Amino acid sequence: MKLSHDQFVEELTALFAFRAAKRYGLASINQRAHALQAASLALTAGLSESMVVAALLHDIGHMVHSLGEHPASQGVDDHHEILGADWLEPWFGQEVTEPIRLHVQAKRYLCSVEPGYFESLSSDSVESLALQGGRMSDTEVAAFRMTPGWKDAVALRRIDEQAKDPSMSTPGFQDFVASIRACIRR
Repeated sequence: MKLSHDQFVEELTALFAFRAAKRYGLASINQRAHALQAASLALTAGLSESMVVAALLHDIGHMVHSLGEHPASQGVDDHHEILGADWLEPWFGQEVTEPIRLHVQAKRYLCSVEPGYFESLSSDSVESLALQGGRMSDTEVAAFRMTPGWKDAVALRRIDEQAKDPSMSTPGFQDFVASIRACIRR
């Protein structure tokens, strides 16, 4: 049975209330704080409403799998970007799902093309990068630049790395529900 829009929003709300309480990798914040920080940073940066929603939901794949809080420590790439985008695809268009699907590739890309980016990564991002394929080859960089939505994915990735501040104050999940509803496909 397909969920109604209201039921889907209720399911997201429940995920953020319960599953998002899990620790975010090696950071001293949880998944909820990371997601809310990412959405707040996207909003402050003046990004589109769909990018704010993508920032909020970019790591939902971590919340819908059952691999634990930090599968990378077990040598497991959880492919959360693909899992999350696929989970959201029935509800959102590509303007939300593709930055999510590509944000790990965007990390690999930035590590390959931007001097100093790799050195700026948090320890958990470095750990997961090795499992996610490491830096891109020149061929992979060229292919990534041909992928629709790659620039939005890079913008999301930059926000992702910034959204790990244990002292950052953010709006709550409910403050983003209107944006979620506005971005749901009709």
